This record gives sequence, C-alpha cells and structure tokens, in this order.
Amino acid sequence: MISKVLSYGLMGINGYKVEVEIDINNGLPGYEVVGLADTAIKESKERVKSAIKNTSLLDFPKYKIVVNLAPADTKKEGAYYDLPIAIGILRATDQIKNENLKDYIIIGELSLNGDIRKINGILPILISSREAGFKKVIIPYENAKEASFIEGIETYAFKTLKDVVNFLNGEENFDKVEITNFETIKNTSIVCDDFALVKGQYNAKRALEIAAAGGHNMLMIGPPGSGKTMLARCFPSILPDMSFEEALEVTKIHSIAGILDSNTGIIVNRPFRSPHHTATTVALAGGGRTAKPGEISLAHNGVLFLDEMPEYSRTSVEAMRQPLEDGIITVARNAQTVDYPARFNLIASMNPCPCGYYGSKKVECKCTASQIHKYLNKLSGPIMDRIDLHVEVDNVDYDDLSSTRLEESSSTIKERVNKARQIQAERFKGTNIYNNASMTNKMFNKFCKLDEECKLIMKMAFENYNLTARANNRILKVARTIADLDNSEDIKSNHILEAISYRALDNKYWV
Repeated sequence: MISKVLSYGLMGINGYKVEVEIDINNGLPGYEVVGLADTAIKESKERVKSAIKNTSLLDFPKYKIVVNLAPADTKKEGAYYDLPIAIGILRATDQIKNENLKDYIIIGELSLNGDIRKINGILPILISSREAGFKKVIIPYENAKEASFIEGIETYAFKTLKDVVNFLNGEENFDKVEITNFETIKNTSIVCDDFALVKGQYNAKRALEIAAAGGHNMLMIGPPGSGKTMLARCFPSILPDMSFEEALEVTKIHSIAGILDSNTGIIVNRPFRSPHHTATTVALAGGGRTAKPGEISLAHNGVLFLDEMPEYSRTSVEAMRQPLEDGIITVARNAQTVDYPARFNLIASMNPCPCGYYGSKKVECKCTASQIHKYLNKLSGPIMDRIDLHVEVDNVDYDDLSSTRLEESSSTIKERVNKARQIQAERFKGTNIYNNASMTNKMFNKFCKLDEECKLIMKMAFENYNLTARANNRILKVARTIADLDNSEDIKSNHILEAISYRALDNKYWV
C-alpha cells in the first residue's frame, strides 16, 4: 500500500514542500530511502523503527518499505522527516485511519522511545507553509513557543508519537497552539552598559548617536584603555526597539542556526554579536557543508562589533564588502547557494599602530613609520570607504574620570534616536527602506537636496580629501541623519561640515 505525507525542508531562510511517499509491499523485510537524502535522513530508519516498536499498540511492518522524498532532485538534510515517515508507515499499514493527511504539514525528529524532539528552523518553515496556503501543521512540543507568534495557520504541538497517532485517529483532542502577542512579551530592558557610566568621550558618544539614528557603520581609532570597547557595548542601549517584522527576520536566522532559546521563542532585543578576532571567514560570512548563517547574518537588524579590526584575517574582513553595501550575503557552496539578510550596524575599533599610541596626546609611540603603515593597511580602502563614521578616541582626562557629575543616560539619547527614526519611517513609507544608511542612489535627489553653499562645501571636500563617489554618498547620508536629529527638513551647511569631519581621519592615518 502507498501513503503520502506532506512535510517541509529548508533552503536558506525559506521553506519548501517535501512529499514523503511510503510504499509497503510483500517481500524480504527491508527499508530503503530515496530522493537525495543525507546521512541523517538515511539513519532515520533506525529511529523510526525503534520509535514505532517502543510505542504501545503500534507495530512496525515486516515487509519491504520504500521511502521517497520528493522532489527527488533537491538535497534533503536534517532530521525533519522522522515523524512524517513514521506517520506514513502507520497510515500505509492502516494503524492510522485518517484519510486526510494531506491537510497537514508534519515535521519532527523522533527519539528511540517515541518522544518527539525539537528541530531548528520551525519559524521559517511555518511562514513558508502559510504563504503556500497550508492551514494545519504538526510540530514538536518544544517548538510550540516559537510557533505561537505565527498567525493564520493552525499549529498543533506534540510530545510523543503516540499523541500524534491518537490525534489523527480522533481518539484524543489536543488544542492548537495559542497565539502570543509580541507586544506583551516585548522586553525593552537591554542587558548592556549605559552611556551614563562613560566619562568624557563626547565626540565618540555623538558619533554613536548618529550611527544609531541612521543605521550607519562606525570605526573608533585610539590607544588601549581609551574606552572603545565600553562605548561599543553601550551602543545597543540607544538603538530603537525592534518591530515585530524585524524580530521575525532575526528569529528566522537564529532558529536556522540552532541558537534560539525555546523558552522565549523569539528574539526581542537587537542582536549584539562580537566574534573573536581568530574567527574564520566561514564563521563570519557563513557556509560549511550546509551553508549555515555566520556572524554577519546573526547580527542582522542589530550590531556586529569587531574589536581590534586589523587583527582579523584579511579575507574575513573583505568578506563584509557585499553585506556592508547591499545588506545581504550570498553563501555559495556545492550543495546550494543561499542569500542571507545581513543589514547591521558595524561598530569596529582599532589601535592606530602595533604599540597603540600613534597620534596619542599622552603617550609617545614607539613604532617605526613602516610598522605603522603596514598595520594601518591591514584595512583596505574599499572597506574603509564603506564605514561612514571614523572617530578618534583618546584617553580620558583624570578630571573627567574622577568627576561625580552624571553623564547623559542612554534613555535620553534613545529618545532623540527614536524621533529621528520616526522621521525616516515616514520618509521611506511604502518602501523596504527603514533608515538613511539603506537609502538607494535614486533617493538622493529627493531626500538629500543641497543648496549652493552645501554644494560648494561638498565640492571642496571631494577634491581636498580625494573622496570616491561612494564616500561622497555616504557623507550625504550621514548629513541627512544629522539633519533629522536636528529636526531639520533641509540639509544645512553645519550638517554637511559635521558629516565631513567624520571622514577626516582618512587623511591623518591612511594618506
């Protein structure tokens, strides 16, 4: 007898339908899986066999069993298909009487005793199956919290194979997963440092506020102990809260990577990723045998902090060219090519030389000119061109450090950031653009109009600083953000001048 069960697989952050066909015939007992299945799926026969045998009132057939996973030309990976295979075998042997299995998408991994284990990537699977028009899904119980944020589809979560069989046979009723309102669980308190704890460094704080308001990238250059890392760790505290749509995008990636907390089921705060400088190119960009997302994608809609950026390998840093420009990263492997979203705030820090004190007002540098040149040129021109704000951070004066005066808190700065983001949300309404940093070239003439004085300033800066067209556009984007923080409809000369000042370090250190 032949039975068919519908399931889903993953390709990148999108799901695709997989038909699990079971054929049971007389002959020597055997179990064969076809349809480009990987090792984990081929090993499922032992898990399925033991799960059925160890579940009361269920029998594993002693016949020839052939399992086909269609479409046959697409590589299938993971343990998603244990449960649908088991259900298909039980339906083919009339142990499940329900003839409407085609109404359900069934996904889950089985343990040897018949328990159903959680899987990775349930959120993108549910979203894709809903978009494809499916109405009912059966998933592992441990994935219930993650599934509770998806409306428009009935989701049933089960702990054991026996529960699924009883449900499909109508012998026991189970409630569908209740929908959770994102706003009720939204956690606005972020576990990070507050800018009120940072003494001095007013120029760096201002630049970080601009970066948060417009979604810009920033590089801090300064000697050891000047507070670069602390400033970066305070940065998430002034970022605007994530919308539900942004939270779903982030949760998709973390779910696929297998690092999502099953107790919360969704990412509520913007990610802050800080990989060590020994991280490989694959760890940062993504890849491996199954083209998994890397740190660049895990930081989507959040922050990627690279401490001591020149210490990262050249290939790892250069891998960020595409995402810094386009907001996506393409991971190409033999098995598949996947596009992962990767729109993030890059916050990087570095010393200006190997000893760390080149340009410092307080400590003399001991490096030679060739050492300094070699160290600085670990960062290529194209990468520097893609970083909007370059800020010098020197050691704090003792008077500032010992002062008991309260510094401006993150909550106060965040209010200004939110107001600027609201202006941008209204400006880009009806598009897939959310901040000034993501503005397309076509939008410049409309949103970055300059008067004659501003044009003259930009011309002088372009010629004196030897700016590229990309650097010119990024200065205009930063000026647009500064104008938004100033609640100004037009970009004025003071906005342009401040934006240009954040590119002056190119000439000091790299020329």
